[in-house]
Amino acid sequence: YNPDEDVFETVCKLGSGFTDEDLAKLPEIFKPYLRREPHPRVKTIMKADYWFTPAVVLEVIGDEITLSPMHTCGMNAIRPGSGLAIRFPRLVKFRDDKSPEDSTTVSEIIEMYKRQLKKIEQTQIPPEERE
Repeated sequence: YNPDEDVFETVCKLGSGFTDEDLAKLPEIFKPYLRREPHPRVKTIMKADYWFTPAVVLEVIGDEITLSPMHTCGMNAIRPGSGLAIRFPRLVKFRDDKSPEDSTTVSEIIEMYKRQLKKIEQTQIPPEERE
């Protein structure tokens, strides 16, 4: 979520981590929010078969955060023409206790990406040269 612009920026397409029970209840959960086009508060450059009003919050985990020309999260913040994306995203759980505006912010995702880069850099420095 980008609170400065009051929009939701894309960060992944989710298709893993769902149980059979989750998959069975998805149509019921999302039907009230179905739209023909992206919601005005969704900042996207992607094409999709279905769009939804921002309403349901999902907790997602992934292997890493990568640069992406397809996702709008943090677009141009790290590199011109690139946003940030969660690589290999998986559902952890539905977050009925959170509103969409309580989602992880774009600035938090940018900070996670930067911390991840620092960890990678540290592993490439020989142990005797680390601070």
